[in-house]
Amino acid sequence: MAVKVVEALRKLGRGTRGVEDSVSYSLGHRIRCEILAALHEGPECAAGLAKVVKQPLSTVTHHIEELLKDGSIDIARTEKVRGNISQHYYHVVELPEFSDEEIAAMNPEDRQVLAALILQASTSEAMASLWAGKLSNNPRVSLIWNRIPLDGQGQEDFADLILGTWSGVKKIEAESTNRRIESGEPGVMYIVTLFGYERARSSAPPPLASGEA
Repeated sequence: MAVKVVEALRKLGRGTRGVEDSVSYSLGHRIRCEILAALHEGPECAAGLAKVVKQPLSTVTHHIEELLKDGSIDIARTEKVRGNISQHYYHVVELPEFSDEEIAAMNPEDRQVLAALILQASTSEAMASLWAGKLSNNPRVSLIWNRIPLDGQGQEDFADLILGTWSGVKKIEAESTNRRIESGEPGVMYIVTLFGYERARSSAPPPLASGEA
Protein backbone atom coordinates (compact mmCIF):
# COMPACT_ATOMS: atom_id res chain seq x y z
CA MET A 1 0.00 0.00 0.00
CA ALA A 2 1.40 3.38 -1.03
CA VAL A 3 2.77 5.57 1.75
CA LYS A 4 0.59 8.53 0.73
CA VAL A 5 -2.52 6.36 1.10
CA VAL A 6 -1.47 5.32 4.61
CA GLU A 7 -0.89 8.96 5.52
CA ALA A 8 -4.28 9.91 4.12
CA LEU A 9 -5.98 7.15 6.11
CA ARG A 10 -4.48 8.43 9.33
CA LYS A 11 -5.77 11.98 8.84
CA LEU A 12 -9.44 11.11 9.33
CA GLY A 13 -10.49 11.62 12.93
CA ARG A 14 -7.46 13.76 13.74
CA GLY A 15 -9.72 16.30 15.48
CA THR A 16 -11.55 15.95 18.76
CA ARG A 17 -14.38 13.84 17.34
CA GLY A 18 -12.43 10.70 16.45
CA VAL A 19 -12.90 8.51 13.39
CA GLU A 20 -16.46 7.25 13.80
CA ASP A 21 -17.93 10.54 15.03
CA SER A 22 -16.08 12.46 12.30
CA VAL A 23 -17.86 10.39 9.64
CA SER A 24 -21.19 10.73 11.44
CA TYR A 25 -20.69 14.50 11.65
CA SER A 26 -19.69 14.82 7.99
CA LEU A 27 -22.91 13.06 6.93
CA GLY A 28 -25.15 14.87 9.43
CA HIS A 29 -25.84 17.96 7.33
CA ARG A 30 -27.00 18.34 3.75
CA ILE A 31 -24.38 20.97 2.86
CA ARG A 32 -21.53 18.80 4.17
CA CYS A 33 -22.85 15.81 2.20
CA GLU A 34 -23.07 17.87 -0.98
CA ILE A 35 -19.58 19.31 -0.45
CA LEU A 36 -18.17 15.78 -0.15
CA ALA A 37 -20.07 14.61 -3.23
CA ALA A 38 -18.89 17.64 -5.22
CA LEU A 39 -15.27 17.01 -4.28
CA HIS A 40 -15.47 13.51 -5.79
CA GLU A 41 -15.26 15.34 -9.14
CA GLY A 42 -11.88 16.83 -8.21
CA PRO A 43 -10.28 19.60 -6.12
CA GLU A 44 -12.26 22.81 -5.72
CA CYS A 45 -11.98 26.07 -3.80
CA ALA A 46 -14.57 27.40 -1.36
CA ALA A 47 -16.02 29.84 -3.90
CA GLY A 48 -16.39 27.06 -6.46
CA LEU A 49 -18.07 24.77 -3.94
CA ALA A 50 -20.45 27.57 -2.94
CA LYS A 51 -21.59 27.80 -6.57
CA VAL A 52 -22.00 24.01 -6.85
CA VAL A 53 -24.07 23.61 -3.67
CA LYS A 54 -25.84 26.96 -4.19
CA GLN A 55 -25.16 28.26 -0.69
CA PRO A 56 -23.56 31.48 0.63
CA LEU A 57 -19.76 31.45 0.68
CA SER A 58 -19.66 32.11 4.43
CA THR A 59 -21.87 29.06 5.11
CA VAL A 60 -19.85 26.79 2.85
CA THR A 61 -16.59 28.05 4.35
CA HIS A 62 -17.82 27.13 7.84
CA HIS A 63 -18.63 23.56 6.78
CA ILE A 64 -15.32 23.24 4.92
CA GLU A 65 -13.43 24.26 8.05
CA GLU A 66 -15.26 21.65 10.13
CA LEU A 67 -14.61 18.89 7.57
CA LEU A 68 -10.98 19.97 7.33
CA LYS A 69 -10.60 19.93 11.11
CA ASP A 70 -11.71 16.28 11.24
CA GLY A 71 -9.61 15.18 8.27
CA SER A 72 -12.73 14.32 6.25
CA ILE A 73 -11.24 16.50 3.51
CA ASP A 74 -7.77 17.92 2.98
CA ILE A 75 -6.03 20.77 1.14
CA ALA A 76 -4.99 19.63 -2.33
CA ARG A 77 -3.06 22.76 -3.23
CA THR A 78 -2.83 26.49 -2.54
CA GLU A 79 -2.73 29.17 -5.22
CA LYS A 80 -1.98 32.89 -5.05
CA VAL A 81 -4.82 35.11 -6.26
CA ARG A 82 -5.07 38.88 -6.39
CA GLY A 83 -1.55 39.53 -5.22
CA ASN A 84 -0.58 37.72 -2.06
CA ILE A 85 -3.98 36.27 -1.13
CA SER A 86 -3.84 32.49 -0.79
CA GLN A 87 -6.72 30.36 -2.08
CA HIS A 88 -6.98 26.76 -0.95
CA TYR A 89 -8.32 23.95 -3.12
CA TYR A 90 -9.79 21.02 -1.21
CA HIS A 91 -10.09 17.34 -2.03
CA VAL A 92 -11.27 14.05 -0.57
CA VAL A 93 -9.07 11.00 -0.14
CA GLU A 94 -8.85 9.04 -3.38
CA LEU A 95 -8.55 5.36 -2.51
CA PRO A 96 -7.12 2.69 -4.80
CA GLU A 97 -8.61 -0.79 -5.03
CA PHE A 98 -7.02 -3.03 -2.40
CA SER A 99 -6.44 -6.75 -2.70
CA ASP A 100 -7.41 -9.20 0.06
CA GLU A 101 -3.71 -9.50 0.92
CA GLU A 102 -3.27 -5.74 1.23
CA ILE A 103 -6.33 -5.47 3.47
CA ALA A 104 -5.07 -8.32 5.65
CA ALA A 105 -1.69 -6.59 6.00
CA MET A 106 -3.28 -3.41 7.38
CA ASN A 107 -3.52 -2.89 11.12
CA PRO A 108 -7.06 -2.77 12.59
CA GLU A 109 -6.93 1.02 12.99
CA ASP A 110 -6.18 1.59 9.29
CA ARG A 111 -8.90 -0.87 8.26
CA GLN A 112 -11.38 1.00 10.46
CA VAL A 113 -10.48 4.31 8.84
CA LEU A 114 -10.65 2.77 5.37
CA ALA A 115 -14.16 1.51 6.10
CA ALA A 116 -15.09 4.94 7.48
CA LEU A 117 -13.85 6.74 4.35
CA ILE A 118 -15.78 4.38 2.05
CA LEU A 119 -18.96 4.86 4.10
CA GLN A 120 -18.44 8.63 4.06
CA ALA A 121 -17.98 8.69 0.29
CA SER A 122 -20.82 6.33 -0.61
CA THR A 123 -23.34 7.78 1.85
CA SER A 124 -22.64 11.39 0.88
CA GLU A 125 -23.28 10.47 -2.77
CA ALA A 126 -26.45 8.55 -1.85
CA MET A 127 -27.86 11.43 0.19
CA ALA A 128 -27.00 14.00 -2.49
CA SER A 129 -28.79 11.84 -5.08
CA LEU A 130 -31.77 11.39 -2.77
CA TRP A 131 -32.15 15.16 -2.37
CA ALA A 132 -31.79 15.60 -6.14
CA GLY A 133 -34.54 13.04 -6.81
CA LYS A 134 -32.15 10.72 -8.67
CA LEU A 135 -33.22 7.65 -6.67
CA SER A 136 -36.84 7.92 -7.78
CA ASN A 137 -36.73 9.30 -11.34
CA ASN A 138 -35.57 6.07 -13.02
CA PRO A 139 -37.40 2.73 -12.66
CA ARG A 140 -34.11 0.87 -13.25
CA VAL A 141 -32.38 2.37 -10.20
CA SER A 142 -31.07 -0.49 -8.04
CA LEU A 143 -31.75 -0.24 -4.30
CA ILE A 144 -31.59 -3.57 -2.47
CA TRP A 145 -31.23 -4.15 1.27
CA ASN A 146 -31.89 -7.02 3.69
CA ARG A 147 -30.48 -9.02 6.61
CA ILE A 148 -29.46 -12.58 5.86
CA PRO A 149 -28.19 -15.24 8.30
CA LEU A 150 -25.00 -16.92 7.05
CA ASP A 151 -22.87 -19.78 8.34
CA GLY A 152 -19.10 -19.79 7.87
CA GLN A 153 -19.23 -21.18 4.32
CA GLY A 154 -22.03 -18.78 3.45
CA GLN A 155 -19.86 -15.83 4.51
CA GLU A 156 -17.05 -17.04 2.23
CA ASP A 157 -19.46 -17.61 -0.67
CA PHE A 158 -21.00 -14.17 -0.18
CA ALA A 159 -17.59 -12.43 -0.19
CA ASP A 160 -16.68 -14.24 -3.42
CA LEU A 161 -20.03 -13.21 -4.95
CA ILE A 162 -19.42 -9.54 -4.14
CA LEU A 163 -15.94 -9.69 -5.71
CA GLY A 164 -17.36 -11.41 -8.78
CA THR A 165 -20.10 -8.79 -9.05
CA TRP A 166 -17.51 -6.01 -8.87
CA SER A 167 -15.57 -7.67 -11.69
CA GLY A 168 -18.79 -7.73 -13.69
CA VAL A 169 -19.36 -4.04 -13.00
CA LYS A 170 -15.90 -3.17 -14.32
CA LYS A 171 -16.58 -5.23 -17.46
CA ILE A 172 -19.83 -3.34 -18.07
CA GLU A 173 -17.99 -0.05 -17.56
CA ALA A 174 -15.28 -0.99 -20.09
CA GLU A 175 -17.84 -2.09 -22.68
CA SER A 176 -19.85 1.10 -22.14
CA THR A 177 -16.71 3.23 -22.53
CA ASN A 178 -15.89 1.55 -25.85
CA ARG A 179 -19.43 2.16 -27.14
CA ARG A 180 -19.33 5.81 -26.03
CA ILE A 181 -16.04 6.35 -27.85
CA GLU A 182 -17.65 5.12 -31.06
CA SER A 183 -21.03 6.83 -30.64
CA GLY A 184 -19.99 10.05 -28.89
CA GLU A 185 -22.72 9.51 -26.29
CA PRO A 186 -21.75 11.38 -23.07
CA GLY A 187 -23.27 8.78 -20.75
CA VAL A 188 -24.59 9.18 -17.21
CA MET A 189 -22.45 8.94 -14.06
CA TYR A 190 -23.68 6.07 -11.87
CA ILE A 191 -22.72 5.29 -8.28
CA VAL A 192 -22.03 1.64 -7.44
CA THR A 193 -22.01 0.56 -3.79
CA LEU A 194 -21.46 -3.06 -2.73
CA PHE A 195 -21.53 -3.85 0.99
CA GLY A 196 -21.44 -7.12 2.88
CA TYR A 197 -20.69 -7.07 6.61
CA GLU A 198 -21.67 -8.51 9.97
CA ARG A 199 -24.53 -6.75 11.69
CA ALA A 200 -23.70 -4.68 14.79
CA ARG A 201 -26.38 -6.36 16.92
CA SER A 202 -25.30 -9.77 18.14
CA SER A 203 -28.75 -11.34 18.28
CA ALA A 204 -28.78 -14.79 16.68
CA PRO A 205 -30.96 -15.60 13.63
CA PRO A 206 -34.28 -17.31 14.49
CA PRO A 207 -34.00 -21.11 14.79
CA LEU A 208 -34.94 -23.18 11.77
CA ALA A 209 -38.26 -24.97 12.00
CA SER A 210 -38.33 -28.75 11.93
CA GLY A 211 -37.65 -29.99 8.41
CA GLU A 212 -36.77 -26.48 7.16
CA ALA A 213 -33.63 -26.11 5.06
